[in-house]
Amino acid sequence: MPVRLNLTRRTVMAGAAALGLLSAVPAAAQEDPIKIGLVAALSGQSAKSGEAITRGIMLALDKINGEGGVLGRQLELVSRDDESNPGKGLVAARELVQREGVAALIGGLDTPVSLAIVPFANEAKVPFIGPWAAGTPITKNGAEENYVFRVSAVDEIVDEAITEYLVTKYGAKKPGMILINNPWGESNEKGLLKALDARGMEHAGIEKFESNDVDVVPQLTRLKENGADGLFMVANVAPSAQVVKSLDKMGWDVPIASHWGPAGGRFTELAGVSGEKVHFIQTFLFTDPEHPLFVKLQEMFPEIETLADVTPATGIANAYDSVLLLAAAIEAAGSTEGPAIREAMYGISGVEGVIKTYDTPFTPDNQDALGPNDYLFSQFVDGQIIPLAD
Repeated sequence: MPVRLNLTRRTVMAGAAALGLLSAVPAAAQEDPIKIGLVAALSGQSAKSGEAITRGIMLALDKINGEGGVLGRQLELVSRDDESNPGKGLVAARELVQREGVAALIGGLDTPVSLAIVPFANEAKVPFIGPWAAGTPITKNGAEENYVFRVSAVDEIVDEAITEYLVTKYGAKKPGMILINNPWGESNEKGLLKALDARGMEHAGIEKFESNDVDVVPQLTRLKENGADGLFMVANVAPSAQVVKSLDKMGWDVPIASHWGPAGGRFTELAGVSGEKVHFIQTFLFTDPEHPLFVKLQEMFPEIETLADVTPATGIANAYDSVLLLAAAIEAAGSTEGPAIREAMYGISGVEGVIKTYDTPFTPDNQDALGPNDYLFSQFVDGQIIPLAD
């Protein structure tokens, strides 16, 4: 049966009283909001992504709190900026749990940041839901009791999708890889090699680069000389833009199938018009200005005038659905204790999100709510992310 989030406070309080539960809870605690912690990049090159996640959470909280909250209590967001720094992300997560007393964590925009938080979340027994970072080991972390869930893309699935795309769309036979030199790049290197191996395909090389590199011509030149007839690109906004600008310097027009890094900001403003040639994965796009969630978004954030002002919609949608699933689990658990919430995550169903309706989205063997059927390819056109035509 679907979990309903619109129970009134009177109903919940009456039911709890009948069970003799209220006497064990201080009166003040019954009125306190349930705090949800956010750790994300709220400044720097990925700030637009952090902003999108924040907006998605706020939209979900507005909906849930407007319907009576969870367990008769309002949900409250407490945010910390990790500045895309793993150490700062871990410190922020500890502070949110140990000082702020959050019931769950959301965030980890960057895979390295998420990977830094994962051991702490599992040790502290606090649910940690990722609405962005796609590194495969984030949810598949080997913990006996895994408290990490995700409503986002997953590298190994994305790698299969972009490999199939280059092969079927462009007939690629020997693609090359240009990957950011961090754990996210490493995760995708493994996934891409697996996808190529499954097809009996060779690659033209694996080249790495740094976030602050302003020229990657040497790496791209090696791939070109090795016969690359397509490129896999994995990096966030600014470094992805450097790849495009380096290709322009070389005069090399080659198909690019990318992870969703370019979607995290004003990519074509940095990359130039050639940035529109980059095709990348998304989990959700606004295509209709009458979409109910877009209308709500405009009401809450009047600065959003058109669809082009939403960058990226996937961050909003992933975060929005993450909060709905978390709220459903807390309601089902009847508790804000981590172990109870974790167990309830495996039993929720019928949760109507913006991406899809979630029926048993999590199991102990698969803590990723989205799969390959939830992906679509997109590109920037005139500053707006739009779906690719079939």
